[in-house]
Amino acid sequence: MVLRDQFFHYSVFYFTKHNRYEENVVRPLSSTTPDRNSLYLVLVLLILALLTAFQPTLGLVWKGAAALLVATMMLDFFQARRIVPPKLTRLVRGSIPVGVWSPVELQLENRSGHGLNLVVHDFHPPDYGVEGQPLEFKLPAGRSATLAYRILPERRGDGHFNGSDIVLYSPLRLWRRKIHLPLQETVRVFPNFREIAHFALLATDNKLSQLGVRHRRRRGEGSDFHQLREYRAGDTMRQIDWKASSRYRRLISKEYQDERDQQLVFLLDCGRHMRHMDGGGAHLDHALNAMLLLAYVAARQGDAVGFLAFGGENRWQPPAKGGDLIRRLLDRTYDLDSTLEAADYMAAARELTSLLRRRALVILITNSRDDDRAELSRALALLTRRHLVVVADLRETSLDETLSQPVQGFESALAFQSVVDYLANRSLTHDSLRHQGALLLDTVPGKLPVELVNTYLDVKATGVL
Repeated sequence: MVLRDQFFHYSVFYFTKHNRYEENVVRPLSSTTPDRNSLYLVLVLLILALLTAFQPTLGLVWKGAAALLVATMMLDFFQARRIVPPKLTRLVRGSIPVGVWSPVELQLENRSGHGLNLVVHDFHPPDYGVEGQPLEFKLPAGRSATLAYRILPERRGDGHFNGSDIVLYSPLRLWRRKIHLPLQETVRVFPNFREIAHFALLATDNKLSQLGVRHRRRRGEGSDFHQLREYRAGDTMRQIDWKASSRYRRLISKEYQDERDQQLVFLLDCGRHMRHMDGGGAHLDHALNAMLLLAYVAARQGDAVGFLAFGGENRWQPPAKGGDLIRRLLDRTYDLDSTLEAADYMAAARELTSLLRRRALVILITNSRDDDRAELSRALALLTRRHLVVVADLRETSLDETLSQPVQGFESALAFQSVVDYLANRSLTHDSLRHQGALLLDTVPGKLPVELVNTYLDVKATGVL
């Protein structure tokens, strides 16, 4: 009876300790714990021990079963400790797009002479969506296998893989050996460059009109001479080169191209107003996508592109051009995130004025409020002294949806009138900024890329820069 009671208390203590270990966040590199099958066998043994209280003749049976179970579990325990763990390698792209399912592959190589029953759990970044984990399978002796699951990053920035757990089962499945492999790895989550690449492909194929971008012919002075060509119907008299025409005895026209080597600088608001979610992403995400598309178009025009982030995230990229411009912008903005701070327009204007000596097209992308009017006006007064300024002021799509809904009842009427008053005050702010010489875009995030490109082409076509 004493031996039976001691065994009972030891079993309760052991399995209670095991359950506490499962809840422990700190995972050792290797640990061996009883499996569920061991628990079932111990419960059967405990029931048999209880029966001996009523049938003492079962005492010998209980002792024999206990000795057999202990011997079997000890033998299986040593077998579990002798298992050679497989080699694990993680394969994941170093750069993945936000909001898109991306594959992760785990390659395992069984270096032992026995088949392995195992479960693999990879510690992906905790705030990512995941499909296909944990992974349970049997790996034959001397063989390799490739397992795959998917992750869905929901925000840009760095994502950290903090290792992997491999659970190996003993031959009799009475024990399981958990091994933690510290496979540290970092992936960079970029804006959805698949969509940007689609925009770039359309631009490369001169199909920007499919996006809503309008093509305009160059007019007025201030353009750069490109080449001489034969006269075409519609050419103005001012385009005809009379000396070349007399030399070739036919009409020759001068062809101009948009001015090149100009500067385009973005002022990116990273303050709290840009955290608003709209159309599957934050306003800052839409602003970055629009910036990258316009940067690609501007680079093809021979212009230099840079940006200054403000509003809690201060980051400066001087204007530059070249074939790797988009890659450099991606490297500098992939982890740019909105903050809880208010945007300081005046401080950003002073900083940009000190950094940018040459006249440039400055595009301010923000989401302003009525209480920002005075500060925004002072900032524009400083910037417009030297630069041409475009203010892309984002508005929430929910405002347009509220205005499009029929008014039914007091609550909807109150919401409708509130939106009308808000947009009226917003319009007054925009009129004031236009009076200061700024170009205004009042748009929803989804239309920002096309409207920015159209505005840029307007500026290039009119030669006001």
